[in-house]
Parts: sequence; structure tokens; C-alpha cells
Amino acid sequence: MKRLWLLALLAGPFCFPQELPEAEQRALTQALSESGTSPIEMVRVLEAHLAKFPQSTKRAELERILAKAAIENKDDRRIILYGERVLAREQDDLQILDRVTRALLSTDGKETSERALKYARRYEELVVQMRAKQPADSRGGQAQWQEELDRGVARAMALEARATGNLGKMDEAVVLAKNSYAVVPTAEAAREIGRWLARSGKEEAAIPYLADAFALADPKSSDADRASDRKRMGELYRKLKGSEKGLGDLILEAYDRTSQQMAERKSKLGATDPNIQASNVLDFTLSGLKGDTLHLASLQGKAVVFDFWATWCGPCRAQHPLYEEVRQKYRMNPDVVLVSVNTDENRSLVAPFVKDQKWSQSIYFEDGLVRKLEINSIPTTIVLNRHGEIVSRMNGYVPDRFVGMLSDRIEEALK
Repeated sequence: MKRLWLLALLAGPFCFPQELPEAEQRALTQALSESGTSPIEMVRVLEAHLAKFPQSTKRAELERILAKAAIENKDDRRIILYGERVLAREQDDLQILDRVTRALLSTDGKETSERALKYARRYEELVVQMRAKQPADSRGGQAQWQEELDRGVARAMALEARATGNLGKMDEAVVLAKNSYAVVPTAEAAREIGRWLARSGKEEAAIPYLADAFALADPKSSDADRASDRKRMGELYRKLKGSEKGLGDLILEAYDRTSQQMAERKSKLGATDPNIQASNVLDFTLSGLKGDTLHLASLQGKAVVFDFWATWCGPCRAQHPLYEEVRQKYRMNPDVVLVSVNTDENRSLVAPFVKDQKWSQSIYFEDGLVRKLEINSIPTTIVLNRHGEIVSRMNGYVPDRFVGMLSDRIEEALK
């Protein structure tokens, strides 16, 4: 994370630099200019600023930035300090809820576990509420949305299980963790089941769950987590059996079991969303504004330009004529394809916008491609070469140079 991250926040929805009193604005600007690119220095600067201006009218926004910076820095103390201040004002930020809860559960204390349980339950409530608010034509497809919701509920329940167990209610913790695993099989949930079964004296019953946590293909489970699962599983097994003879077979059974569970889940999701199992860009199928579809695999061997835009994006509208200029430049070359990809959350806005703007090109919805390509700003232009590999990523655009720059990248992609 560089200083641009913070400056982007300052220029974003908060917009507080323009509203601060002159003396405070001057002090903050100077401090930021001296902080360099270190995220730790940014935190130091903002904390010093709040100490100097304790009555700042933008204290809430500054504390939110500090909470986010603490998350980036993996600073549990500040995550709790600033995160709880943010949550005292508003409890609808899922990232802060999740990270504050986890930071509080970094120890097994009763008081911190009670606070963590409150936040974990709020996290679950928010995710459940989101189910009723998701429009039928929302971005990313129903299967992707369902997967995100399910994982959110599963995370919340696993955190509730940890906090509940810390409070001495181990049987209830096991139930919560099993409910979490039933929603989405995750290493975290399996680990919590094993943890609380073992602590309640049911050590033999705990071992298969620790094996599941160890064997499960879960990107959220770190090498350190898996090493800890392996160590704890071995300790319990040796205690009960006298050695680790037979443990390898148990781990293989866990691998087969969890692999089958994940395959069944992916198959179920894939029945409603062809992109849920897409491993690369050309695996995606995009739905079109006119009800058509575009199988990106059909573009293999071509140079492909993706224009990611949204109806609310002013620069996207300004950039559109330049795209059309490039489109006309390569209109006679069948090996160059420009794909217009809309990223609006509410797709119902797109058709009237396109009609009003008199755009004539085919429009496709992103259908999960934004997540795959990690698009975090609009407009963004992605260029693929003939092998489907990304050879260029242009965030924003330079009006007087855009056509030439994009043309150069297309020529590179064609080589």
C-alpha cells in the first residue's frame, strides 16, 4: 500500500480536505506530504493530527481511514481501537465488522469474546438482510451472489462459534460451527468443530474435523493454519492411539470427503452460473444487453480489448468516442475485437443510458469478470494477446494520447 491509497480516500467520497478549516487543512496537507509511502507513517501522521485537532469536524472520516489502514497493516490493536469507534457510529461495514471480531478473538478473554460475539451476530444479520435486497438482474450473476452470501454467513457463524466457546458454551459452539460448515465447507468451520469437541472431552470425535480442516482446499486457510491443524490432529491421535499409525489413512479419507463436498457445491452453483468455475478469462461467458451471449473462448487467437465502464462514470462517457476511433481503425482486421463491458450494479439503468447516448456497439455485462481481473477503478481497459494473456492494463485514460496508446498495445498483442 502506497500513499496513493490514502490520497485516493481523501479524494473519494469523504472529500473532507475541501471542508476543513484552513489551518487544519494546511497542517494535514503538510504532514501527509512528509509521510512518504509508508502506511505506518500515514497512521502516525493521522494520529498526530487528531491529537492536535481533537475537535476536527472530520474526525469520524479520519478514524474510518485509520481503521482501514490498520486492517492493511494487520495491526490488531488499532483495528480494535479505530474499528470499534467506527462501529459505534455505524455497524454496516462488513470488512470492519469481520476484522474487529477477529482481532478481538485473537485472545480467549471473556470480555473481548462478548464484544466479538455481538459483532459476529451483527455481521450475520447484515448478510441475511442482503439476501432480500439483491435485485434479480444484479452484477456478477445469481450463483456468484449466492456464493458470496453463503460464505459471509459461514464466516459469521464460525466467529460466533469461537466467541461462544470462549464463553464456556462449548456444546453451543459445536452446533454453530457445524451450521457454518453446512452452509459452506470451510477449514475455519471444521477447525472450530474440532476445537470445541476436543475441549469438551470428545477428542476422538474431534480428529476427523481437524483432518478436514487440514485437507480442505480452502484459499482462506494459510500454511500456518494447516500446520497448526496438523500438529493438533497428531497430538490428539497419538494420545488416543499411542502413535500416528493409521493417521495417514484418516487424512486421505478427509481429502476424498472434502474434495467431493467441494465438487458437489461447484456443480450445483455451475448449473445456474457458467462462470462460477471459470479459471481464466477465456472461460467466461458474458450475457449481452440484447439477450445474446458472448463465449470468450471464441476469441482465442485474437487481440481482445475490454472496455470496463459504468453509466455513472463521467470519464467513461468522455472516453467513448476515442474507443470508437480505435474501433474504426481496426474495423477491417478480424483479429482485433473490442468488447464493451458494463459494470453497473443495477442493470436496468443500462438500456436507457445506451439509447440516450446513441451508442451503437454491442454491450455485455461483466458477469464476474471484474472480480477475476481485479478491476478496482472505472474506466479500465484490459488488452489480451492471442493466447488470452493480459498484455496491458490501462486505468483511466489520457485524452490526447489514448488512441495512440491503445493502438500500440493492440499491435503488441497481435505479435
